[in-house]
Amino acid sequence: MKILLRMKCHLLKILFVFISIHFVKAQTITVIESDTNDPLPGIAIYNLKKTKSLVTNLEGKVDIDIFDDSETIFFQNFLYEKVFFRKSEILKNNGVVVLTPKVEDLSQIVISATKFKQNKADIPQTIISIGSEDVTFANPQTSADLLDNSGNIFVQKSQLGGGSPMIRGFSTNRLLITVDGVRMNNAIFRGGNIQNVISIDPLSIRNTEVTLGAGSVVYGSDAIGGVMSFYTKKPQLSYKDESYISGSSLLRYASANNENTGHFDFNIGFKKWAFLTNVSFTDFDDLRMGSNGPDEYLRTQYVVRRNNQDLLVDNNEPELQKPTGYNQLNLMQKVHYEPTDNLKFDFGLYYTTTSEYARYDRLLRPSEDGLRSAEWNYGPQRWFMSNLQVTKTSSRSNLYDKIHSSLAYQNFKESRIVRAFESPLREIREENVDAITFNLDLEKSLSKSSTIYYGIEYLFNKIGSTGTELNIDTLEDMPTVTRYPDGSTWQSIAGYASLKYKPNQKFVFQTGLRYNHVLTKADFRENNRFLSLPFNNANINTGALTGTAGITWAPSNMIQWKLNASTAFRAPNIDDIGKVFDSEPGSVVIPNNDLSPEYAYGGELGLKLNFDEKVIVDLGTYYTFLDNALIRRDSNINGETEIIYDGELSNVQSIKNASKAWIYGFEAGIEVNFTDHLKLRSQYNVIGGTEDNDGIEVPVRHVAPNFGRTHLIYKYQNLKLDAFVIYNGALSFDQLAPSELSKSYLYALDENGNPFSPSWQTLNLRAQYMLNSNMSITASLENMTDQRYRPYSSGITSPGRNLILALRYNL
Repeated sequence: MKILLRMKCHLLKILFVFISIHFVKAQTITVIESDTNDPLPGIAIYNLKKTKSLVTNLEGKVDIDIFDDSETIFFQNFLYEKVFFRKSEILKNNGVVVLTPKVEDLSQIVISATKFKQNKADIPQTIISIGSEDVTFANPQTSADLLDNSGNIFVQKSQLGGGSPMIRGFSTNRLLITVDGVRMNNAIFRGGNIQNVISIDPLSIRNTEVTLGAGSVVYGSDAIGGVMSFYTKKPQLSYKDESYISGSSLLRYASANNENTGHFDFNIGFKKWAFLTNVSFTDFDDLRMGSNGPDEYLRTQYVVRRNNQDLLVDNNEPELQKPTGYNQLNLMQKVHYEPTDNLKFDFGLYYTTTSEYARYDRLLRPSEDGLRSAEWNYGPQRWFMSNLQVTKTSSRSNLYDKIHSSLAYQNFKESRIVRAFESPLREIREENVDAITFNLDLEKSLSKSSTIYYGIEYLFNKIGSTGTELNIDTLEDMPTVTRYPDGSTWQSIAGYASLKYKPNQKFVFQTGLRYNHVLTKADFRENNRFLSLPFNNANINTGALTGTAGITWAPSNMIQWKLNASTAFRAPNIDDIGKVFDSEPGSVVIPNNDLSPEYAYGGELGLKLNFDEKVIVDLGTYYTFLDNALIRRDSNINGETEIIYDGELSNVQSIKNASKAWIYGFEAGIEVNFTDHLKLRSQYNVIGGTEDNDGIEVPVRHVAPNFGRTHLIYKYQNLKLDAFVIYNGALSFDQLAPSELSKSYLYALDENGNPFSPSWQTLNLRAQYMLNSNMSITASLENMTDQRYRPYSSGITSPGRNLILALRYNL
């Protein structure tokens, strides 16, 4: 009997422990975000009288055992709408509370400044945030168009399949692009306009952060003028017993280029695993320009090939830019694994390919016989990335509180197919880059007021390059000079550390240092069969030390000051050292094995005035000095200043450390909230700059004209309306850079017959309506007055009147 009693007691104890454990577990709830299903740390939780209060941990979890079952619990954070529920209601919902972001405050948290989350107000630099709602409403055709919609970034296009951002007077390989924290710039990013940003699917983007100004301390080489950080959608776990399924689909049409786009994404999440698939396909026809503007932009003639002959034919629709159409496929697959609350694994596969498409500006080049080129096409632009990331969000280590590591492999493929008018010889040059990236980033809190961020980075690029000359009449081919030295490599090793000191809520000081070492090897022996260079190899072994220091000071809720000083650098890459290319009509660039890094020294001052959230004014000014600048200059081969290249006598040039540049500007933004439903937003940018050209100061090529946009936005219930004006200033003949004067065929003509870039403005209307909780329709009428305009330095004229319709369905 005693034995039975003891057994009963043990069973009762076990049962009591089991019930207690189950009860305790039931008291732990998770707070997540409605848009992303992400757990939310730092959410304040309290009762009606505020006698009891808690805060969610880094995993968005909190034990609410202190509250009574019938008690009402409030959930609040300045980024999210305040909600309240009875405790019993929360427990019936499997302990999950969903918060909706405040749209106006979504941009207050940024990652790109230190690679860890920070309050945007603490950052001394200017960072532009573009959230998921902005992306959906803007409905951009490409990621270049998404950046253009920001109002702070000027975008140049040489063809429809293009988009080269300009930030504060810098562009191309002096700007850095990252995707989910991985550097996209590779060793053949060029100084001329590039279109790699279009490989990023705008329909896969969750949010974008653009740092205006230098970012070399965190990101290294190339981050002189700014950093564009794209963050794609993340797989979402389930915080309930059943799986979490979500997704969306989109159909879109645009009239100016007969765009047809189809997209879908699908997410399935379990307790520890989540999977996300994203697919987009877009088909563009030839682009139609507007009817009101300079006649110089009209496409009056183009080349066709009939009966084995090149013919110059009249365009019976001169506003139709032939040929400009192309198509693009974007694929993305992500996997998320979270074995514990503070350990996360993320794996992503990304693939983008385009069809072959024309470089339209090169097809406009005139000659004595009409047009210089019968063919000038880019082959399919392909980008592949695999990316493994491991994140630990909390630790008791003496070395770090948070740690994030990333290992990525990328492959880039591009090619150029060129044939002169009436020539049977087609020049085909193909490039291939294999890129490996490793990053280790750590965050450690030293005290309540001090945090250190530090890390290491290793980059390796290997370049493959081939050249073929094909006779299209006989179909015979033979090797020719390659664009880059085949088999060349570029490596970068770096370490950085930055300190954030915040003694109180009004003052923040941030500073940092980075050392970068770059190794480059190139072998020119194969190309010397065609070029006879005075050297066979290029071996560059160089280092660079960069730093930054800045403060933010908010003496009151109305005023915030920002002051920042920084240095940045760009190390010579394979494009600088080893490229062979016809840079402009009648010129060819040859390799140079004697190059060193270029450095930028800059500062910026910002002032933000906030008048009770009714009127917000953002002002900023900046100045940058670029020293030892890498720039194209006249050169020679063994004393010869001209050589035959692709059958044409060409002036010899090469990249040299031969210039200095001074760039300055002013940025002004204002937001006026008339009511809860009606607001006005406006942004204007003034940029200026000169560079040294053999002792003479001339305009900088990538300094855009003054530009801006103004939006009047109305939002009520399911309807959102945006009437906006986009405007650009003029650049006169005297304000054009020398390199632009050699491309006069791209510009309008002034009263003296000289090329210049006219001012222009467009009137636009956009509307979005939620048909129900799952379906929405977005309609835009752009360039309503059908203006014919060509943004500065662009080779293609922008769309005329353009109707865009998009239907989106969310699961």
